[in-house]
Amino acid sequence: MNPNYRWLPINRREALREGFFGAAGMLLAGRLTGAVNAAPAPAKAKSVIQIWMWGGPAHLDTFDPKPEAGNDYCGPLNSPIETNVSGIRICELLPLLAKQADKYSLIRSMTHGLYAHETASYTVQTGRIAGGHDVYPSVGAVVSLFKGYNAGYKGLIPPYIVLTEPQGRFSEEGFLGSRYKPFATGGDPARTPFAVEGVVAQGFTEQRQKARREYLHQLDTFGHAMKGDPQLAANDDAERTAYELILGDAGKVFDLSQEKDDLRDRYGRTTFGQSCLAARRLVERGVPYITINYQGGWDTHKENFQVMRRRLPEMDKGLATLLDDLAQRGLLDSTLVWWNGEFGRKPKVDWEAPWNGGRNHWGGVFSALVAGGGFKGGHVVGASDARGEEVKDRPVYPADLIGSMYELLGIDPRGKLPHPTGLEARATPVAADGLPLAGRLKEIM
Repeated sequence: MNPNYRWLPINRREALREGFFGAAGMLLAGRLTGAVNAAPAPAKAKSVIQIWMWGGPAHLDTFDPKPEAGNDYCGPLNSPIETNVSGIRICELLPLLAKQADKYSLIRSMTHGLYAHETASYTVQTGRIAGGHDVYPSVGAVVSLFKGYNAGYKGLIPPYIVLTEPQGRFSEEGFLGSRYKPFATGGDPARTPFAVEGVVAQGFTEQRQKARREYLHQLDTFGHAMKGDPQLAANDDAERTAYELILGDAGKVFDLSQEKDDLRDRYGRTTFGQSCLAARRLVERGVPYITINYQGGWDTHKENFQVMRRRLPEMDKGLATLLDDLAQRGLLDSTLVWWNGEFGRKPKVDWEAPWNGGRNHWGGVFSALVAGGGFKGGHVVGASDARGEEVKDRPVYPADLIGSMYELLGIDPRGKLPHPTGLEARATPVAADGLPLAGRLKEIM
């Protein structure tokens, strides 16, 4: 962490209460309000849609513009626009999201001080510092545990879905094991059909799939001879579930052709836009956790502004329509939408070759967007300094945000996770006296 951060003085008891991360530059966990998380209130959120901006989008070029910092910091994106909430301005390339600002809140003081993709991704998605003997599960895996399997989730669709490519920077399931690993759809929802891995096969009609299943059963002489065997019965149950997903109503959630053309156009006929639409359909089916792994363009070491001009309008269209669509269907109140990457980008632009206007990694301060599921809209939490280089006010650590999301989901942030060796493990970090490290984002809850 930057040594110039000025923390309010605290006594020994408060230090234990607030906790110390003490690794990789993370000094103090969430001195937010002096309050700690209480037992979780009844759940407000039923599902989460995580917009994972792999690579780390520039906070100055999205939700924390700094036009007054000059060209060396804001570059050509120097004309932020007003939103429908007075006093909140965002990048000029996000006009549709500017009309939806009453539905989301911005956290402009996210921080962890990490600058490598792998370690920063792990910290943002688990609330922990990388290292040690254990790999902790991501938020998605924890939600699939508490709101999926442990909550009697009976859906044929797995409770943790990634659209479309695996995140790949760490094992999302951690020590919880493979049952809690997300199902990555593969394919491209912007194409027809959306060829979901293991569910929709290119060139295979429904009739052909049924014929292949019938032929398989005819060949299964061992199964016929061993009817009643419990292991074979379990295999039969798994097969029935798989075929119900492939041929039954469950798999139709991925058939985006059932949606009206004008709505698909509003989302944008891009992989990201149609992933947002698919995520809404999965929420309607009761899937607890959906990640949209928005790849391809946010690690902008070179030519940052050229990439932003291509990518931000695409993101603007998909995310703004998702928020509006959820609200119109009465789903936003029960669906938590979480947007951010593993870090931000360097505020001072690297104009020289070979970067040519690029931005490198920046973990000192970055932005996140949250909406729905109990989070209030139209607010800004925290602030960066005049150049977007450091936290100016109200530092928010990944564990703070994660713990707050757990509360809205009705998950105790101090809840125990099943560790394979029986060691004590909690949903969010705890201090030596058993109190949680994570502070609560009470301003927007």
